[in-house]
Amino acid sequence: MTEKQTFHVNGYLALVVLIGLLVGGGYLFYHGFVNESVLEIVLSILLWIVSFLFLSSLTIVQPNQAKAILFFGQYLGTIKDNGLFVTTPLTQKINVSLKVRNFNSSLLKVNDSDGNPIEISAVVVFKVVDTAKALFDVDYYQDFIEIQSETAIRHIATQYPYDTFNDDDLTLRGNTSEVSEELAKELQERLAVAGVEVIETRLNHLAYATEIASAMLQRQQAKAILSARQIIVEGAVSMTQMALEQIEDGQDINFTDDRKVQLINNLLVSIITDKGTQPVINTGDVKEKGV
Repeated sequence: MTEKQTFHVNGYLALVVLIGLLVGGGYLFYHGFVNESVLEIVLSILLWIVSFLFLSSLTIVQPNQAKAILFFGQYLGTIKDNGLFVTTPLTQKINVSLKVRNFNSSLLKVNDSDGNPIEISAVVVFKVVDTAKALFDVDYYQDFIEIQSETAIRHIATQYPYDTFNDDDLTLRGNTSEVSEELAKELQERLAVAGVEVIETRLNHLAYATEIASAMLQRQQAKAILSARQIIVEGAVSMTQMALEQIEDGQDINFTDDRKVQLINNLLVSIITDKGTQPVINTGDVKEKGV
């Protein structure tokens, strides 16, 4: 079902006309009663009935609200204009809010793509753009939005790891903007049937589950140390190689293999260690003379 406009006219102008009809009906009734004219009496009664029917159809539409009009179960259309209006008599008028609203999901426990249990929740900003779909295509669209939002959050959480030390990988913790955009896209596909537009989604809570939080913290620390050590070793090897090349090329010095190994070892130790190194001065080989 698709939203459409229904018959409605300005209520102030219609109110003036209807009051005029009531007054005209009263005059006809009095004139017919005095002249004993049945036709005028019947006509005055019809005018009163029509006037009261349209007066009963007066409706007020507040800003950022709409009213869906049903005539004995049939959807006639929706009034989205703000103000006082007269519409089809004997109709049911259902209020639908068009305001931007927030939905804060409950705290969900799911497994990420690595199988680690995590806690996650999100805020969904949405508004109704099609009142017909919201009212008639789903049952209680507010509940539909809540259930579909939590389902989408669970599905997105299982597609990515919580964290990783590979910069090329998308993670829930390190790429919240990309994950939120993917969540909004999936939610829009799910909620289109309810005539709802998803404006924005944001993760507002993300953490490891309490039962593994301590262990995963140690794992993160270990991975961080290994990652840092890897960068340090790569830099130390590069610096050592550059130092050897500069010494040999600039000073015309050729090291023996043993000396080169010793120099490499000393340079790597001095660069990699996180403590201050003690310099050792090599005075060369000393041979004892026999007595």
